[in-house]
Order: sequence, then structure tokens, then C-alpha cells
Amino acid sequence: MTMRRRDFVMGVAAGGAVSALSTPALVQPAAARILRFVPQANLAHPDPVWSTATMATINGFMIWDTLYGVDRTLTPKPQMCEGSEVSDDGLTWTFALREGLMFHDGVPVRAADCVMSIRRWAERNPFGQLLAARMNEIAALDDRRFQIRLKRPYPPMLYALAGTSACFMMPERMAATPSSKAITEFVGSGPYRFLPDQWVSGVKAEYARFDGYRPRQEAPDCYAGGKVAHFDRVQWSIQPDPATAAAALRTGEVDWVEQPLLDLVPSLKRARGVKVEPFDPMGTVYMLVFNHLQAPFNNEKLRRALLPAVDQADFVRAIVGDQEDLGRTGVGFFPLGSPSASTVGMEALTSPRSIARARELVAASGYAGEPVVLMEPSDVAPLSAVAQVAADLFKKVGLNVRADTMDLATMVARRNKKEPVDQGGWSCFPVQWNGLPVATPLSNPLSASGPNGWIGWPTSPAREALRSEWLDAGSEAERRRVSEAVQREAFASVPFIPACQYYQPAAFRDDLTGFVKSPFSVFWGVRRV
Repeated sequence: MTMRRRDFVMGVAAGGAVSALSTPALVQPAAARILRFVPQANLAHPDPVWSTATMATINGFMIWDTLYGVDRTLTPKPQMCEGSEVSDDGLTWTFALREGLMFHDGVPVRAADCVMSIRRWAERNPFGQLLAARMNEIAALDDRRFQIRLKRPYPPMLYALAGTSACFMMPERMAATPSSKAITEFVGSGPYRFLPDQWVSGVKAEYARFDGYRPRQEAPDCYAGGKVAHFDRVQWSIQPDPATAAAALRTGEVDWVEQPLLDLVPSLKRARGVKVEPFDPMGTVYMLVFNHLQAPFNNEKLRRALLPAVDQADFVRAIVGDQEDLGRTGVGFFPLGSPSASTVGMEALTSPRSIARARELVAASGYAGEPVVLMEPSDVAPLSAVAQVAADLFKKVGLNVRADTMDLATMVARRNKKEPVDQGGWSCFPVQWNGLPVATPLSNPLSASGPNGWIGWPTSPAREALRSEWLDAGSEAERRRVSEAVQREAFASVPFIPACQYYQPAAFRDDLTGFVKSPFSVFWGVRRV
């Protein structure tokens, strides 16, 4: 086999700056060794493959590591891998692990663990599903090397493995669990250990620094570089009441509130000892997801009929109030600021809005008054706001809507149900995505493979063909052309409705520093000064 390109990055000393960050203080008070965090929502389950909930992914980055990680320019960099090689024909990829990688139970990370982890991830993830469709074989060559042999080239291999798609490395025995079933043990490979006896869903979760973790020696950069844990413990405190969380931050009872209620942000900015700052450079996008398997939203004409009534400014105002600088309208099927964003088809959302026109189109669509069950997660303020605006919009255009209020954990579980609404199913729900993970046609929830795809389960052979075309594109210009075609098709079939985009600030005590700018909250690099 002739090797065409070698991406082989060795871990080398990066000098005093990183070394200094890696060295703990000899004596610290107990408070300095504990980071107290209020997450945006409950950690309903820690499995980031089985669950697509944001908190499961944040937990995943906490306790597991990835083979590659993207930096702030979206360039994949080796993480657990020492490097990789690809053959001239693009059909054979060989990966080598860094030496000394350990799981939290003290067992070395082996290539066989990575093979099984990739297989499980590929069952659920859009990038992984496309990889699996092109894969002939994935197998361990020895304890540190594994190989992927393909039927057709898969150009975004490293990007797919680079972290935003939750391709976390687990022990082989855990990764052997079907992706349709949640894992029951949580042995990690990352900088912090999950403490199962300290996890109470709806109340708390706790993590301990894993002293056997070997961070890379580069400076941290998004999901790439050295993941140095500076705290002995990280405690997550679930606080459904945002006022309680803000008060605890002001008094120093907690150190970091991931998503403070925006109404409270002005007062937090004025509070002594508190800083407020957005950490996600691409922001958060909001969508209304339809159930394409059940009436009434299995009707493409009905989904499209809603577009003339959608005013993204209504969603922005509902989320940010008078802090309009935090919100963005004119958002299509890709986040603003991403390489895939374009104005193609945007007149469907930016032309003059008309409830009357939408009512006419709803009537012409064949809608017969079937119930529309809209799930509203009341414990996550932005999602609740989006759901309330959607419910009002649906009523105005003549839909028979019922808003079911629940907490996010209940919604995350219920949204997996494919049954009709009279059997506990659903019609629509709001979802938020960090911008980076949905910045391409492959990672965006635009998969259209029906019941085997992402929640909502749309079917569109045309869109699937375009996503495959993007996969094979040989240049950035070609990928952009295909992304525009994907958006054009999406405005015709309406897999979901883009609601808006906004930049959620975090609030934290001013003695914390070292935060890494990334789509999801990450805990490496953060330290107390």
C-alpha cells in the first residue's frame, strides 16, 4: 500500500507556558480546588451517543476524549491520536494512538476500544452513518493502531472524528452496547472522572480530576490542544429557578452559571465579583422540529404553508427581550457565520410576513383539523420562549394546537417516540443547537433517511443525494455550491423551521480565568486565580 499523505503529529514540549498551567499549586484552600457549576439544564442521562441532549454532550467532553479535535478554524488536530495515514486512493486510513492513554479504571486505551466506539457512534451520528455506508472494514492492527478500509473515499474523515459529533472513545465492553440502548457504566478517557454515586438526575452531578490523564502539550484551542484539569472536583448543581442561580453566583455559592436568564444579565453585569461574557463564537441556533412520521406534519404542503407567518424577530424578542444585540434574524438552515450559510431561498423567511397568506395555504394543504401537540420544556427559558411563540403562530394560522408543558428531561425522552399523538407521541418541539456542530450539511439535522435518521425522521432522497455530493466535494467552492442546493431543497420540503440565532452569555466569578471558547462548555483550562 502506497501512502500519499502523512498526518503524523508527535507530542512535543510546548515550553514553559503550558508546563506552568499543568503544575498544581502546592497548597490551596478547599474552595480553590472545587469548581461549582450551574448547567443550562438537567443531565438526564450521561450517554452522549444514546442521547442527543446538549447536557449529555457537555458531560461527554467532560469525561471522554476524542481521536481528533477541531480548533477555532474548524481544522481537525490530533487529540488521542498520534497521527494518521491515508492511502493514495483514499480508501485506507490507518490511525495510531498516543502512548500512555488510560481509561479511568486504570486500563490502557487500545485500538480495539476505538474500533467499537466508532461503530457505536456511527449507528446514530449523521457523519458516522455516511462513513458506515462507505466502510468495508474497521479493525485493530495491534493495541495502538487501527485501520478503516472504505468502498469509496470519505474526505471529511478527520473532521467527522474531531469532536463536535460526539465520537468519544469508551472501553470496548461499554461501546459494545447497541446505540439504541443507554450505557450503564461511565468509565471515561478524558480529564475528569464521572462519579455515579454523586449523580442525581434533576439535582446534581459530580466529577473528579483523573490524575492518569495525559494532556497534549499544545495550548488549548476549542476542542484541540492540551486539556488540563485544574480542579480536584467539579460539581454541577441543577437549578431550575434562574433567580436562585443568579443569587448564588452573586454571593459566591457557585462559580459559574452556564446560561443565566437574560432578564437577569444586566444586574449580573453590575454585580461585584461577577463577569458576563459569551463563550460560543458562533452562537446558538433555534429550530422547530416536526414529526414527519405522523399527521399533520407528515404533509409537506402544511409544513411549507407555515413559512409566510414565521417572523424570526418574534422569536428573538421572546428570547432576548430588549437586549436585541444578542439576537440575529435572517437565519436559514445553516448558522450565520458558518461556511454553509447563504441567502439562497431566504425570501421564504425575509419577505413581508403574512398570517392571512399562511392561513390560505394551510386551508389549501388538506389540513383537516388534526391535533398538533407542541412540546414545551418549561425549565429552559429560551426553549420555552420559542415554544410559546410557535404555539401562538400555529393558532393564528388555524392549527388545532395543544401545548404540553414538561421539563427538558421529559421532552428529550418523549421526542424519541414515533407513535401518534393519541398514543403519547408529539407533533413539534423546539430545539437549540450550538452553531458549530450544525455548520455543514452532514452535521446539521438535515439528514433525510426516514425512521433511521435524526429525530423528526424526514425522508428526502433529493436531500440525501445532495449531502452525499457535499461529502465528495473536492473544494470549498464546490462544498458551498452544494450547501446552497441543500438549503434550496430544505425550503421546499421544510424538515424544520429555522427560528433564530443568538449569543448566550455565561456568568462567572471574576477569580476564574482560562475559559476556552467553544460551542459547548468545556472545563479544561479553567482555573482560579
